[in-house]
Amino acid sequence: MGIGAFYGIKKVSPDMDPFISVNNVLVYWVLVDLVLRFFMQQLPVLDIKPLLILPIKKRISVNFLLAKGLFSFFNVLPLFFYVPFTIVLLINGYDVSGTLLWFVAMLLITCSTNFVNFLINKNNTYFALILGVLATFVLLAYFRVFDVSPYVGSFLYGIYTTYYYALIPLLLFGLFYYLNYKYLMANFYLDGAISKKVKEVQSTDLSFLNRFGAMAPFLKNDLKMIWRNKRPKQVVFFSLFFVGYGLFFFTNSVYEEQYWIKPFVGMFITGGFLMTFGQNVPSWDSEYYKLMMSQNIKYRTYLESKWLLMVVATAIAMLLSLPYIYFGKEILLIVLGAGLFNMGLNAFVVLLGGVFNKTPIKLNDKAKAFSNTQAFSATMLIIALPKMLLPIIIFYIPYVISGSVNIGVVSLGVAGLLGVIFRNQIFKFIEKMYQKEKYKTIAAYNTKN
Repeated sequence: MGIGAFYGIKKVSPDMDPFISVNNVLVYWVLVDLVLRFFMQQLPVLDIKPLLILPIKKRISVNFLLAKGLFSFFNVLPLFFYVPFTIVLLINGYDVSGTLLWFVAMLLITCSTNFVNFLINKNNTYFALILGVLATFVLLAYFRVFDVSPYVGSFLYGIYTTYYYALIPLLLFGLFYYLNYKYLMANFYLDGAISKKVKEVQSTDLSFLNRFGAMAPFLKNDLKMIWRNKRPKQVVFFSLFFVGYGLFFFTNSVYEEQYWIKPFVGMFITGGFLMTFGQNVPSWDSEYYKLMMSQNIKYRTYLESKWLLMVVATAIAMLLSLPYIYFGKEILLIVLGAGLFNMGLNAFVVLLGGVFNKTPIKLNDKAKAFSNTQAFSATMLIIALPKMLLPIIIFYIPYVISGSVNIGVVSLGVAGLLGVIFRNQIFKFIEKMYQKEKYKTIAAYNTKN
């Protein structure tokens, strides 16, 4: 993007200055960056207990903590855009001093976003205030009352043309740094803002799950795990966004006649939970996996509980996808057909992929970008291919032969139904695979480094 943005805009709109165009959309980059940070960035922590009894001034520890947060992946990521884009600007004859000043200003804005994220995560007052301001601007832009992006774009371009504009990002950086510093100084004690909170555990009545017999304890355990821990709760939240995945495609006329891509989109719409939660089975239980494996329980029962959870979540996603009928009956049928395919076949493919997933998960840590790279391998890639390609193949071939969308949808539904009919044979195969890798998985989850 950093290299291609300039030349891409120049090719599409020769009369438009690409630098101005990029500045006009950077406000959306900052907003998306803030949202991703809020849900995914792991805030810096500091064990202050030994520091409180050592001759180290509080301000030194607080400044160290704030500086530590600047080396987050989320502060490094924008460099992959800003550095090449700045180089391209210089190559194309833009003023050296103005371009470099703009680059420094964007880094200051990125670091300011980092401190804003710390504040809204730790202080409800700042969270409500900043959320209110952002929601106001978004609603005003949505209803075409007032769009702030051109003004922000003009200001960012003004940093290039009018050098003293760069003082504003510097002042913002200083302001948010000071607010964080002041807040941390006021909470620099054992049960303060930078220590982990210990909350009272609330009991939840899940007796209605007893009807599932031997699977009930596992289902209860998973639901409680999702309810009480940050990481699974975050995954479930993101899975809801998958329901809106079709809006990126079904509102674009380019994809209107490209039927091959629609079952692929439908798979993501109905399979958000399956893709996000399911792909980390059995890593969700890594913290107590040894205990589970030493109990008198059947592996089959454990796997069936995970499968049932994914099937129910897929059914809920199918219900939430009913408004897609707005784009036509055919679109809705494809989405529902992909949902049946997810229930019947993809859920098993996801469980099979879990055999090779030996990366433990810390339940109470928010997910970090690229934090689970060890889970990726050539085997995992081969397992993932059927999830992506099978719904397209199963839908598109009957559709091309018959010329009917309904036939393609029926093919998806039948494939899913066959998966459910032969689930006993499929479970036996998957269970054998898990049993074969059982002790390797235990050893992997037991590794501390």
